[in-house]
Amino acid sequence: MSESAVLHIKGRVLAGPDDVRDELWVVGGRITYERPAARDVSTLPGWVLPGLVDAHCHVGLDAHGAVDESTSEKQALTDREAGALLLRDAGSPADTRWIDDREDLPKIIRAGRHIARTKRYIRNYAHEIEPEDLVAYVAREAQRGDGWVKLVGDWIDRGTGDLSACWPRGAVEEAITEAHRLGARVTAHCFAEESLADLVEAGIDCIEHATGLTEETIPLFAERGVAIVPTLVNIATFPALADAGAGKFPAWADHMRRLHARRYDTVRAAYDAGIPVYAGTDAGGGLAHGLVGAEVAELVTAGIPVNAALSAATWGAREWLGRPGLTEGAPADLVVYETDPRDDVRVLTAPLQVVLRGRVVD
Repeated sequence: MSESAVLHIKGRVLAGPDDVRDELWVVGGRITYERPAARDVSTLPGWVLPGLVDAHCHVGLDAHGAVDESTSEKQALTDREAGALLLRDAGSPADTRWIDDREDLPKIIRAGRHIARTKRYIRNYAHEIEPEDLVAYVAREAQRGDGWVKLVGDWIDRGTGDLSACWPRGAVEEAITEAHRLGARVTAHCFAEESLADLVEAGIDCIEHATGLTEETIPLFAERGVAIVPTLVNIATFPALADAGAGKFPAWADHMRRLHARRYDTVRAAYDAGIPVYAGTDAGGGLAHGLVGAEVAELVTAGIPVNAALSAATWGAREWLGRPGLTEGAPADLVVYETDPRDDVRVLTAPLQVVLRGRVVD
């Protein structure tokens, strides 16, 4: 398709949960619902969604730490091929700002580098600090990121042999207040139960994974409007992790198995209580990129209604992150499918065509 060509997408355009249209056009890289006066028109049939959102991934990171630009590029391209055109990078030690200049790669909203307690996270991933330095590091990453800061809220404590909170309540209150002063939202990695109430009462905006939600903390999340990104495709790895670590940390291994066993009930209870739920994969550590379609299917398996699960990776997620969907004049980031995703969300794993900034991706 030439630079001046108009793209006509005809079929069903799912512009919102209750906004279904018959067609749209892409003119100059932007969406319009008004038929243009043009002769050079390419038509693409199918079911259309906004470019998918992976609200928790890590471009520039693998199991050992930061990766080179070539590897980062492959990660971003894999997400693009899966239809994930907006990525919320939930912590990376690599500088991926160069991706912003690439018109052929997804947009990234960064949370800077993870901030963890000393020796309480994966080696080479995070700034590892003590509580007295938390405010300073949060301020630093708030200015380095794109409106988000990522804390490690809990991790295995080698003294107790189980998951435990990483930060005193006072330290996270001061740090979150500082992030908000600088215009950034704060999220935290949390597997277990212990840290959740303190983080929410301290004003946190989001919790990643959130497997430790209970009947006591779910109402608190709902009351404060704190979102969760369950990363169920990553939680599926808990049994294997537990098996590998059971010899050294049996209490931790048992805890991880229990969190895994109730993962679907936890997510469904959170959704039923009104907690905002968004789709994220945790790709880039030990997990492959390009799994956002599988994550949406996992949300449905957990009992979230199909339209809500789709929203978690499309309309709702884009609104949460301050990015447009299929609205008049918006950049034309969209994905075309052969069949209706509302009939079977598994179609999300097989895009018919991806359109990024108005260009059909080969």
